[in-house]
Amino acid sequence: MLPTPRKFTLLAGSAEGPTRLNAFDNALLQAGIGNVNLIRVSSILPPGAVEHDHLEIVPGALVPTAYGTITSEMEGETLAAAIAVAIGERDQYGVIMEFSGRTDRRTAEETVAEMARQAFASRGRRVERLLVRATEHRVEQIGCAFAAVALWY
Repeated sequence: MLPTPRKFTLLAGSAEGPTRLNAFDNALLQAGIGNVNLIRVSSILPPGAVEHDHLEIVPGALVPTAYGTITSEMEGETLAAAIAVAIGERDQYGVIMEFSGRTDRRTAEETVAEMARQAFASRGRRVERLLVRATEHRVEQIGCAFAAVALWY
């Protein structure tokens, strides 16, 4: 079992690239998480985790990350990705929800926020704090939108 992360950071970025993978990589760089190895995780924020505005992680580190991403090659298409963290009572776990789609930023923010509220309601809990981060991108050639919560130590 890996140690439980004690810190978290919400990130979002979007970018173009000459290939789908380069567009994804450039979106990661724009979000500030492009130089680490993402380990995709599901949607629980550890109890007592503290929010930090930016990552302080060495390049190449393995970073548990919940994320939503979308890539498109359709010129003019609007892409959005959003992440939400619902936090309840102090020292209890939170819930992370991610969303990506062919839509605008505002719709993505509203959708992911509602998903987080519903996840808490399903657990019989009340949201004390709701954090949302999102990005929107208009595709020129190959574009990507990415939003994430990085869990770190």
